[in-house]
Amino acid sequence: MSEPTEANEPVESTGDSGPERHVRVVLVDDHRMFRTGVQAEIGRTEQTGVEVVGEAADVDQAVTVITATRPEVVLLDVHLPGGGGVEVLRRCAALMADTEQPVRFLALSVSDAAEDVIGVIRGGARGYVTKTITGTDLVDSVFRVQDGDAVFSPRLAGFVLDAFASTDAPPVDEDLDRLTQREREVLRLIARGYAYKEIAKQLFISVKTVESHVSAVLRKLQLSNRHELTRWATARRLV
Repeated sequence: MSEPTEANEPVESTGDSGPERHVRVVLVDDHRMFRTGVQAEIGRTEQTGVEVVGEAADVDQAVTVITATRPEVVLLDVHLPGGGGVEVLRRCAALMADTEQPVRFLALSVSDAAEDVIGVIRGGARGYVTKTITGTDLVDSVFRVQDGDAVFSPRLAGFVLDAFASTDAPPVDEDLDRLTQREREVLRLIARGYAYKEIAKQLFISVKTVESHVSAVLRKLQLSNRHELTRWATARRLV
């Protein structure tokens, strides 16, 4: 594995990521508005060198588009309908095992949870950046991944180094395993003190949906309120 680099570090202008370079990219995210925003931010090919050749909103669409277009880089959300980013990685690896031109994956997610980062890296992704990344840094990260580098947002690289340095399997948390990926996202944001409206905006869902997820989390964990939920998450270092 190449030495991890932090995607949000200042990048010296070397000319390598200018319009003279070119990379074909597929965007995989279940939120259309987010895909549109990323396309507008980085898909100006003459200025960035990035050509968005396809988009997908779920696992099946992603596998179809990726195998049809064979891009150099896939920007992959971790939580997707149909099995998530790990399932996309698994199915694409099986379908394109004999491909001469490698398709490299860069996870782009709102989640900064250790298990999400480690999961997709074990699945074959070359890096993981969060959706707080700037457009300029995202373009740079795409080109670095195309070159075979491993790229991570600040602090996320530590999760991977710790995971691969340890020979012990991570302990199973049966309580946490009862929650869906989306419920885990909501749990962490609640534990960090976010209001329902802030969570809805960050996850691109409605306030009503946030309320439903919180109710489900409290029920599954047998907790009474968000204060107990915060203590539960803090005790497990999920915050």
